[in-house]
Amino acid sequence: MTASSVNETTLAVPRARLYLLLGALIAFPSLSIDMYLPAFPSIQTYFHTDAGSVQRTLAVFSIGFAIGQLFFGPLSDRLGRRRPLIAGILLYIAGTSGILLAPSIEIFTLGRVVQAFGGCAAALIGRAMVRDLFHERDAARVFSLLMLIMGLAPILAPLVGGQLLVVFGWQGIFVLLVVFAALSLVVVIFGLGETLPPERRETRGLGSVFTVYRGLLSDRRFCGYVLSMAFASAGMLAYITGSPFVFIRLHGVPPQLYGLLFGANALGLIASSQLNRRLLRRYTDETLLKRALGVTTVAGIILGLAGLLDLGGLPGLMAPLFVCISSLGFILPNATAAALARSGSHAGSAVALLGGVQFAMAASASALVSALEDGTALPMCGTIMGLVLAAFALHRLLVERPA
Repeated sequence: MTASSVNETTLAVPRARLYLLLGALIAFPSLSIDMYLPAFPSIQTYFHTDAGSVQRTLAVFSIGFAIGQLFFGPLSDRLGRRRPLIAGILLYIAGTSGILLAPSIEIFTLGRVVQAFGGCAAALIGRAMVRDLFHERDAARVFSLLMLIMGLAPILAPLVGGQLLVVFGWQGIFVLLVVFAALSLVVVIFGLGETLPPERRETRGLGSVFTVYRGLLSDRRFCGYVLSMAFASAGMLAYITGSPFVFIRLHGVPPQLYGLLFGANALGLIASSQLNRRLLRRYTDETLLKRALGVTTVAGIILGLAGLLDLGGLPGLMAPLFVCISSLGFILPNATAAALARSGSHAGSAVALLGGVQFAMAASASALVSALEDGTALPMCGTIMGLVLAAFALHRLLVERPA
């Protein structure tokens, strides 16, 4: 892979260590979401609240994540990557500690917002660093490789969370998240150089942020990549929001085994991301993105029908879900690389827009599943179907259609 001109300190870091650290940074939201999923019923009981209130802690995390990216993106373009990254991880630790001390579901929810606002810096800046270091097709390969690393989070996190729940209660899950963030902070401080040298930073005042955003949003193809990725990936959060109650309550899956089902889909995501990395040697990122959107649309329609007609029980849901989640291994890296390739010198701001839209859509999808909760699988399945149909249509309209 060919690196662009970057700080020599970063280039001195062994390539495997760099990938591992970037994967850990990008995995912050996945760990923060996936690890506590098996604890939803326990948190509901602990705070004497309803299922919708617990599900909303997932939605507000996405809202905080979306808003935080709009702040940290331009800041990292102006100040460099390291300082905003360190500040964000410290804020994440503070928010997670607040969750541990929460006396009510309302304070728990507030802690999730603070946790998300800080954690977004890690994921955003991790992706911006890839753009700093690599050109478009190489960046797509790197994002696919990072999905192998961060893809372990959806597999291991629910399993670890389920075991911690049994031994220590839901609080043990958030203690582990504090430890993970603290270790990441130490590695960033002592093991990662600056990837955005002063001569490549944004020198205009922060008031120019809106000019940068306006320029990016005026690029139809950039918007097409961002929106198609945001709608497709929002299906993941609709699945994450609905699956604990669909699997555990509706189909009787034990909480400690929920992670196995969740991990099966994550394995599909990992496998597809690595297949994508190999196929990029023969096909463009645009070709692979287009085909993946077509496949996930067909699977989404089948899933919607399964939820509506109650076809096939749990296996009838798992099969199309597996295809929908696995297809993200093609959609996420290729859409991200294609969008960032059009960002010029504003990678941080571009990632902020990309991430902000992505998590705003995810929050909306999560809130919709919670609002439609009716004791069946239809809210989850119908929401996912609508999202993948929208992703396919937006890509056709904004990217494929001639200007």
